[in-house]
Amino acid sequence: MTENEIELKAIAALTALRGGVGTDYVSDLLGEVIPEYFVVPADGDAKAVGLSVLGQLSDPLSSLITGFVMAFQAVADAYDEVGPEFGPSTQEILQALALDLARRDEGEDD
Repeated sequence: MTENEIELKAIAALTALRGGVGTDYVSDLLGEVIPEYFVVPADGDAKAVGLSVLGQLSDPLSSLITGFVMAFQAVADAYDEVGPEFGPSTQEILQALALDLARRDEGEDD
C-alpha cells in the first residue's frame, strides 16, 4: 500500500467516524494499513526481531499520522476562516484540550 493510499485511509476513517459509522468498521479500515505479516531475522535475538517489526510498522504508521494531520489542518483552516466570529480559534481549542489532558494526567498521579 502506498503512502498516499494510507493517508486516504486515515481521512476515510475520520470521515466514517464523523458519519456515525461504528468503531469496528474504522478499526478494520485502519487495520488494512498494518502489514499482515512481518519479515524477521530467523536467528535474531529479541532486539533484532523487535527492531525489524518496528521498522516495518514505522512507514505505515507515519503515513496514518500524516493523513490525520492533513485532515485536521484542512478542517482547522476552514473553521478558522469563519470560526472567530462564532467561537474560539482552532489554536484556543487545542490549548484548552491540552490543558484538559494535562489536568487529567495530574489527577491520575494522585
